Amino acid sequence: MKEMKLVYAAIIFLVSEAWSLDQVFKYSSLKLGRDANLTCGDKTWTEMMFVIWKLRLKNKDCDIAFHIDGQNRNTCNDGKSLQNTSEAQSFLFIPNFSFSDVGIYKCESVFSGGAEAYSINVSITVPPKLSSWLDWKGNKMVAVCKAEGGIPAANISWSHTGNTSTVETRDSSDGFFTVESRLELPTDMQTENVSCAISHLSWEHEESLMIKIEKAGRAFSWVHLAIPISIAFFLGFLFFGQKKLVKLRRGQESVVSSSKSPQTDDVEEVEPYASYVQRVNSIYNSSLDMFT
Repeated sequence: MKEMKLVYAAIIFLVSEAWSLDQVFKYSSLKLGRDANLTCGDKTWTEMMFVIWKLRLKNKDCDIAFHIDGQNRNTCNDGKSLQNTSEAQSFLFIPNFSFSDVGIYKCESVFSGGAEAYSINVSITVPPKLSSWLDWKGNKMVAVCKAEGGIPAANISWSHTGNTSTVETRDSSDGFFTVESRLELPTDMQTENVSCAISHLSWEHEESLMIKIEKAGRAFSWVHLAIPISIAFFLGFLFFGQKKLVKLRRGQESVVSSSKSPQTDDVEEVEPYASYVQRVNSIYNSSLDMFT
């Protein structure tokens, strides 16, 4: 029993010395939704006497410890645990890494012959969503490549050089980045040969995108042809409207002329009858003069 107390006292002393050691600072970026492992030195289970991880996370603080006598401790209660590889090397296992796991991970270990201390700044890596298309700036064709919603921001480069290119990076309130690069192209250029390359911390290799020409065709058809189509429709409306108005006016004139024609016929019938009466009266007056 006395020997066990001495062992504990030695461990406590060594651990306190480990806390006062110069810490080795590291940075690690882990992928969203992936299982991850963090190591505390290169010692094996057989060499270690004591190891403790102290986590300072976004929403909580917790610790996980291992002792050679089998008395372990874990206050995180979120799936994190101490495990060892097939070579008996100790590591901290983090399942399904998420935003709540981002923080500072401090590790102190005591082993035969010394102690080590590490401080690891753990961030998250989120791959962006990629898209590319052709756009128009006045009468100039512009190739666009976009990496949206990534952490950290992606890098974009073009297979074609020598033209004006602009890069815009926007970050949201929740830490996601959107990068959009625009490259002006000459009008006589073969656009099939244009592509953009996106590099990101989530990928081991660059992603390459070819420009979608059909999207540009739709943009040109609707944007560039909308105005002339509207003008042609308006002129057609005026033409057919004016033509219909002329027909309407002609119809009204024919109705008016047909309504006046019976009066002309009446005049033509009355005039011969009046002349006849006048001639009869003249003859009658002449006959009276003869008898008198």
